[in-house]
Amino acid sequence: MNTLYDISRTVAPSLHVWPGDIPFTYQHMMRLSDGASVNLTTLTLSAHAGTHADAYYHFADDAAHPAGMPLAAYIGPARVVTVTLRDGPLRPQHFPPGSLNGVERLLIHSHVSDLDDSAWPDAYPYLSVELVERLAAGGARLIGLDSPSVDAFNSADLPCHQALLRHGIVNLEGLLLRGVPDGDYDLAALPLKLDGVCGSPVRAVLRPLA
Repeated sequence: MNTLYDISRTVAPSLHVWPGDIPFTYQHMMRLSDGASVNLTTLTLSAHAGTHADAYYHFADDAAHPAGMPLAAYIGPARVVTVTLRDGPLRPQHFPPGSLNGVERLLIHSHVSDLDDSAWPDAYPYLSVELVERLAAGGARLIGLDSPSVDAFNSADLPCHQALLRHGIVNLEGLLLRGVPDGDYDLAALPLKLDGVCGSPVRAVLRPLA
């Protein structure tokens, strides 16, 4: 049987969230232990809880919600590449020679994957417009990081988000790539069919190609 890597953070009340965002909670509306026919829970969570896909609406008012994002971009060949940069913008020279060539879906593994689900990274690597342009020129359709954002924490104009939109590239944030060897895989990380919101949690998995 082929190995399957679950590269998703566990959504639990202890999961870290973007500072100021709403943490995940759930409430039992019905319980078997109380004599009900089922256990029924109601969830409260951010659209960016744990491993998630940004919708273009997250940073552009007239752009797609999760229900309208291009599904094919979230399924298919992907490459995991480890970087050593711990903080600041990732540029093409931060990647091993040749590792960006022919990449349709790039998943960037950094020190953030070593952190517990409850730990917020005080420093993290993020994309640069230069890197987005390089990947777009090579036909990239998706870029994913284990970092909480493709832009710097204090960014107001979100240049990398905007560069992704300009090139029709989708992104994943909050991946968990601990224990995943660098190499080529099949990726599946579909957002939920949600309308009117800015993103969606995903269950992201990798299957080795060999």
